[in-house]
Amino acid sequence: MRIGPYQLKNNLIVAPMAGVTDRPFRMLCKRMGAGMAVSEMVASNSLLYGSEKTLRRANHEGEVDPISVQIVGADPAMLARAAQHNVDHGAQIIDINMGCPAKKICNVMAGSALLQNEPLVAQILESVVKSVNVPVTLKIRTGWDKHNRNAVNIAKIAEASGIQALAIHGRTRACAYMGEAEYDTIANVKANVNIPIIANGDITTPEKAQHVLSYSGADAVMIGRAAQGRPWLFREIEHFLNTGEHLSSPAVTEIHQVLVGHVQDLYDFYGELSGLRIARKHISWYTKGLVGSAAFRHQMNKLDTPDAQMAAVNEFFLEQAERGTHLHYVEGLAA
Repeated sequence: MRIGPYQLKNNLIVAPMAGVTDRPFRMLCKRMGAGMAVSEMVASNSLLYGSEKTLRRANHEGEVDPISVQIVGADPAMLARAAQHNVDHGAQIIDINMGCPAKKICNVMAGSALLQNEPLVAQILESVVKSVNVPVTLKIRTGWDKHNRNAVNIAKIAEASGIQALAIHGRTRACAYMGEAEYDTIANVKANVNIPIIANGDITTPEKAQHVLSYSGADAVMIGRAAQGRPWLFREIEHFLNTGEHLSSPAVTEIHQVLVGHVQDLYDFYGELSGLRIARKHISWYTKGLVGSAAFRHQMNKLDTPDAQMAAVNEFFLEQAERGTHLHYVEGLAA
């Protein structure tokens, strides 16, 4: 998988997820086998450039190349300035968000709402591509709703505008995250353009990744929710695609080790108070499916110091190790 001058080590990409794909999570997924990770979306409004949230989202210190930063907005000139700003601060690839289904994004005609306005899509893409000397990529959905699937049209506009890779979530904006992702539209896009296509949606297992790549003809897969609390999914998929064989499930001792390292990185990155709060959702994801995890999460979410939180994690995993527990995941978990 190649994007501009960047040859990725494989065709497995971490999806941009607001509140999730921060620097600690991106770095962890890359260590666990992902070939690239796209940042949380960064607002294009220049008034927000100096905000603590935006500055933190633009922090790529120590991150493995290539560094891909996603920008969101609806104004071509503003998005172009945002692209320039992020390139000046270390971005090596700019990704444009036209896939987010959230109401607060669509209500300002950004994210997937832009799919309703193809002329504006062209203006935005051309403006951003011309504004920077790094590759620009695009993330979309299959359309606004099931009666308006226009991903092929958008893909042709993207290719003509100079977009160097296109990621497609196999749902419309109206579908949000409901129902099953469909890959026919992704296959149709792949047949109609010559830029790399990245398939996204419901990719939860190595077998599903292989199926989606084969069925759609996509050049890569993008994985989001399935990697929450399960970053080793990338190495499992890579191994299966290369060998046709499954890696063993991670032992509880490894899960514990990965979780502790991740939580410590969150404390270091956000500061102890914010890190504590952000760590709660990650700890919940890591422990899902383990014996007694529901009661553990209920108690853990009440703890208000990093020391107490870490002590609770260590105690819980000690109990798991004594049981000799392994995590087992099933087909059908959301991706």
